[in-house]
Amino acid sequence: MKILRVLKRIMFIGIIIGLVTLAAFAGINIYVKNKVKDKIIDVEAAKELTDVDCIIVLGASVLDSETPSLMLEDRLKKGIELYYATSVPKLLMSGDHGGMYYDEVNVMKNYAIKEGVSSSDIFMDHAGFSTYESMYRAKEIFGAKKVIIVTQEYHLTRAIYIAEALGLEAYGVPAEDIRYNGQTGRDIREFLAIAKDFFAVIVKPEPTVMGGTIDISGDGDLTNDK
Repeated sequence: MKILRVLKRIMFIGIIIGLVTLAAFAGINIYVKNKVKDKIIDVEAAKELTDVDCIIVLGASVLDSETPSLMLEDRLKKGIELYYATSVPKLLMSGDHGGMYYDEVNVMKNYAIKEGVSSSDIFMDHAGFSTYESMYRAKEIFGAKKVIIVTQEYHLTRAIYIAEALGLEAYGVPAEDIRYNGQTGRDIREFLAIAKDFFAVIVKPEPTVMGGTIDISGDGDLTNDK
């Protein structure tokens, strides 16, 4: 009986800790969303912005060496639309190129080139392994100060919050509002990721890869590796 009482007490304490943690995460999510909600804009509002250094298109999975996933393609379409609709001179494709056989950023750049964007206007961040790392490197490696971020709206809140917490002036334009397969799982992960990155921007750890600086106002072909 004594063991049973101890187990019940441990279970009760575990439930309380879980509920408190959930409440804290929910509070952080509400705070972050309220903090940046006015920075989520549409293409027409983006046209009014001046002195923007680049449009950051955040990577997502690719199907093969030539084909972006549907989610990534929608991001690319919106980023390219912004490039043509605004006076922003450069695109920064930031994604995962961490292995010989997995390469998001070259797929992204090649897609934009096929849509008529000059290769020299497209930079690749080969080490954008996470949203946090993409924002950190945009500022510290590429020297960006004012940016427009493109990704799906559920992801945009966190991206803008991280960017601004790291010292960028950031706005976000969401890709098309489409419900992709597996979105419920992504929503849950994003709920947790917002809380994680809320603390990350306080500590400000360096990304996995840093490297030398690359001037975002220069020639994007300097980032070519093929």
